[in-house]
Amino acid sequence: MLTTIVAASGFLARKYVNNDEKSKKKIKTGLAVLLNISVSIAIVLINKWLYTVVGFPNMTLTLMHFITTFICLHICQAFGVFSVKKVPMTSMIPLALCFCGFVVLTNLSLENNSVGTYQVAKVMTTPCVLLIQYYFYSKLASKATILTVIPIIIGVVLYFIYDIKFNLIGTAYAIMGVVVTSFYQVLVGEKQKDLQLNSMQLLYYQAPMSAVILILPVATCEPVFQLVYRSWSLMELVPVVCSCLIAFAVNLSIYWIIGSTSALTYNMAGHLKFCLTVAAGFFLFQDPMSANQLFGLILTLAGVVAYSYLRS
Repeated sequence: MLTTIVAASGFLARKYVNNDEKSKKKIKTGLAVLLNISVSIAIVLINKWLYTVVGFPNMTLTLMHFITTFICLHICQAFGVFSVKKVPMTSMIPLALCFCGFVVLTNLSLENNSVGTYQVAKVMTTPCVLLIQYYFYSKLASKATILTVIPIIIGVVLYFIYDIKFNLIGTAYAIMGVVVTSFYQVLVGEKQKDLQLNSMQLLYYQAPMSAVILILPVATCEPVFQLVYRSWSLMELVPVVCSCLIAFAVNLSIYWIIGSTSALTYNMAGHLKFCLTVAAGFFLFQDPMSANQLFGLILTLAGVVAYSYLRS
């Protein structure tokens, strides 16, 4: 009898502990997803406001992002969030150049396009990555995967064609941003396998190297001294500081969400971010949207969801 009671007590205790651990994991996952969605939307809206309202120089803000990210990563490393792994610095140069190019070009796309157009253009990274993998690595995607790309391409083209704010400069930046981002994503995958580094360890090297690369273009092409001697209001300074900190939070949340959720959860969070960012641009910046654009948006989202389902 006593043995039965002890066994039952042990079973209930283990069940309680397991349930408690599951609850904690669910809460952690929920917080990770919420943080990722919040900061990903916030960085787009704050940067758009800084570019269009404040007139903050694009590359200067990007340089500040890189410096802030490296400082925050150094603090995280000191507290044991991740460990730094020594790698040959020369092997990181192509990655740092691509990282620098993709961030600058996507920010220029955001500056010169509506929020919706900027967000929709980023989706073209998916078919572009598939094309790069096929052309350079002879990796052919399945027929089902290729079929999901068709509505993505049609939807993006429709959205661009019927965009009232359509402009050639913004389109050029969007196209270049997609190409460089695609090469960066492929290169990141290769480097992570070759060097056995996680995303935080890669970023620890990328951020300072990319900052150094940007120093000369910023000094020669943007009004740095005007920024230094400009009279800044609190309403202008706070968004700049927030933008820098949120840029790091985006990377940290991606690292956290990948570590605590499944690929399907991460992809679904991405779809929600896509919809909410487009909606936020529509309401906050009065970005107009025609019926044809809405149809293109729905087509794009359907293709992205189908692609994520097949890949997860």
